[in-house]
Amino acid sequence: MKIAISSTGPRLDDTVDPRFGRCAYFIIVETDDLSFEAFNNESISLGGGAGIQSAQFVASKGVDAVITGNCGPKALQTLSAAKIEIFVGQSGAVREVIEKYRKGVIKSTDTPNVTEHYGMVSSANLNRWIKKGGGGGMGRGRGMNSSTWTVSCQSGPTLLSKEEKLNRLKDQLNELHQQIEDLESSMKALEEK
Repeated sequence: MKIAISSTGPRLDDTVDPRFGRCAYFIIVETDDLSFEAFNNESISLGGGAGIQSAQFVASKGVDAVITGNCGPKALQTLSAAKIEIFVGQSGAVREVIEKYRKGVIKSTDTPNVTEHYGMVSSANLNRWIKKGGGGGMGRGRGMNSSTWTVSCQSGPTLLSKEEKLNRLKDQLNELHQQIEDLESSMKALEEK
């Protein structure tokens, strides 16, 4: 089976990139023998449509599944239309998530886990983010206050309840904690070399 993983680098020991459409690399792996190819993500700097373009790219490689940290609604719709299974919420080394996939430990999804434009940082948004002390999030909820936060789905925008918003925020916080732990572990391993 052929799978694509969003990655921060071109090796199996690099970490899963939390962004699908704007990840640094796609690693395409044959799960039977762990042979792989790494591709620079040409969509990383697009002004818009990065998720769709990235989904079309991995579909052109004949993959059966995608493993990533986060996937927005348009990328998910494009992958689903190509009959590609999607696994989100993953972090850690690419090699580790491949093993989780092979063991059937991770579960696929048919819903996006982030809103459109997640991971997109314009210079204006970056400046606002820095002025606020680095809080907020990379493009999530631009122009919306917390009482009108919506998630776009195939059937149109759906208003989230307070409990759903809170649960999504908790999930995102847990993912960030895991990513921080993974980064600290990678840094420690490099320092020990």
